[in-house]
Amino acid sequence: MAEATTEPASMRMMSLLYGSLIGRLVALVAEFGIADGCADGPRHVAELAAASDADPDVLYRVLRALAAGGVFSEVAPRTFALTDLAATLRSEVPGSMRDHARNWGSGEYLHTVAGLGGTLRTGKPSFATHHGTDWWSYLAAHPRRAAAFDRAMGDRARQIGAAVLAVYDLAGVRRLVDVGGGQGHLVAAVAERYPAVEAVVFDRPEVVAGAADVVGHRAEAVGGDFFTAVPAGADCYVLSSVLHDWEDDDAVAILRTVRAAMDPAGRLLVLEVVLPEGDEPHVGKLLDIMMLALVGGRERTEREYATLLDRAGLRLERTIATAAPVSVVVASPRG
Repeated sequence: MAEATTEPASMRMMSLLYGSLIGRLVALVAEFGIADGCADGPRHVAELAAASDADPDVLYRVLRALAAGGVFSEVAPRTFALTDLAATLRSEVPGSMRDHARNWGSGEYLHTVAGLGGTLRTGKPSFATHHGTDWWSYLAAHPRRAAAFDRAMGDRARQIGAAVLAVYDLAGVRRLVDVGGGQGHLVAAVAERYPAVEAVVFDRPEVVAGAADVVGHRAEAVGGDFFTAVPAGADCYVLSSVLHDWEDDDAVAILRTVRAAMDPAGRLLVLEVVLPEGDEPHVGKLLDIMMLALVGGRERTEREYATLLDRAGLRLERTIATAAPVSVVVASPRG
């Protein structure tokens, strides 16, 4: 019997190096709307190219490369169908990742990744080095880019909402405030599942202005600065994908603002990636590098979240994993 062989380390390394190219190709087919072209069934590449104003031969080579990784399937010569992965690149369907993929393929993100060498040397976000301003100020000065980013964050918020509500029961909650809740996609999911909850989405005024289109009359939209104050009087506060945007001192400042608004019997749900210790693979370990390079933020372990919460006068009660990369970190006021 012939001995089983393993792939040489050099070949595994080549696959890792080409990983960034795969991500770029995914972003491109998302931008060109190729998955929408296959929504009704397999399509010849010539049809897809005509509908998306793409070069047929180049599109074929792109789809062939992606199909080798399970994104699309070549079901007949030069004819492609959706796979489960490719279906996530459709527009406005449950679980859509199209806007998220387009955001990751943007010039701003690509420049940020390309500048990681500077971040490694200095510890400073490469985005700010390249653009001369921080990410949030850049978005404020570029409304179209901000709108695209908000759509991508809407994709993420919907997925987080579905995953969290599948494992965490909000029965009995009277008033919930989603701090840094963007345009309200998470709050909309809460309001649909728990119509009796008085839900509030709180974010910067220019961000939350678009929440009415998402939450309608099911929730209240309030503008403000979570470094200064957040709406008081809720028995449940949520911080979803907020703390990972900030270094520790700023994260503690946000937590202290929330703590000041909480009733003694209130609870805080921190919805974030919780990194495993050691060598265990986790997508959050890559996202951590992107957060560092983009905004100077970081992903954290459970112990690191416990430390942040303690500094802000809060106690970590438990951590609940979800089907998404995020976990529910449940906290309550300490003392």
